[in-house]
Amino acid sequence: METANSAAGFTYLGHTFSNLSLNDHSSSAFSDCNSDRSGEFPTPSPLSRRLLLSSSATDTSDELIPHLVALLLSSSVEDQKQAAMEIRLLSKHKPENRVKIAKAGAIKPLVSLISSSDPQLQEYGVTAILNLSLCDENKDLIASSGAIKPLVRALKMGTATSKENAACALLRLSQLEENKIAIGRSGAIPLLVNLLETGGFRAKKDASTALYSLCSAKENKIRAVECGIMKPLVELMADFGSNMVDKSAFVMSLLMSVPESRAAVVEEGGVPVLVEIVEDGTQRQKEMAVAILLQVCEGSVVYRTMVAREGAIPPLVALTQAGGTSRAKQKAEALIELLRQPRSH
Repeated sequence: METANSAAGFTYLGHTFSNLSLNDHSSSAFSDCNSDRSGEFPTPSPLSRRLLLSSSATDTSDELIPHLVALLLSSSVEDQKQAAMEIRLLSKHKPENRVKIAKAGAIKPLVSLISSSDPQLQEYGVTAILNLSLCDENKDLIASSGAIKPLVRALKMGTATSKENAACALLRLSQLEENKIAIGRSGAIPLLVNLLETGGFRAKKDASTALYSLCSAKENKIRAVECGIMKPLVELMADFGSNMVDKSAFVMSLLMSVPESRAAVVEEGGVPVLVEIVEDGTQRQKEMAVAILLQVCEGSVVYRTMVAREGAIPPLVALTQAGGTSRAKQKAEALIELLRQPRSH
């Protein structure tokens, strides 16, 4: 997982939260999407079992991979399923196999499987593409092979596993800057927001991670706000038992650079939730909530009044006196000063 902690703030997938100082294990905040989580597939075919059992030979995969790529092009759906399943297994944990499989020509036929009307075949195709996308060398080839739109369709119409793995594959492809815009323009943002709102915990975690990556692009921030992302973010932040408070706060903080986000936070009832986090959250959650409230309040007397009336000043004062980080104290002091300014023009 590409995370780093530094004095400058929290970095994830190349983006740094310069307004935050996170001293604990920040890498746990997001989904790593390091390989598929699909469970085990049906038993491998006799050919692959025979070859894999002889895996003491280092070139076993070299013998098997071309056969599997040929099966992907078969007219038999069962052959295609078997091939995609076995490619998924070969690429799950071995980076060298991801390169070999791509070089053998598997990516285009796998992308075609993502558009299959057979839900299981689609799931196998999505899962194999996810595993191949973990290799940086493959990302550009996967995107240029037309994978983005089929992955977005799988995010809309696929099985629960297809949706989760499609979200992870889109996350991986979005690590290339040029893909962020293409993914956003392909309709992924509202589908990821829906997954964030309606999915299980793993789906929510995957969706929040993908949205965080995609929303480093300004136009995707606007798309996310316009399609209602603040509603599920506020709801998840209000539920301390959801294990999604930090993840949701990271995404919300990233979105605050667009003016539309501030009104959306207020309209979705975010102010009392953020004030509660300042009062009762963990140290990291308090820092993020203060940073968000500060951005909400800047430039708006109305919002300052709302935050002050919600009882924000006492927990903010407590934060300045507690043993938190100097950055947290500075943010809290800046917000207190803002809230104590005259509220009339």
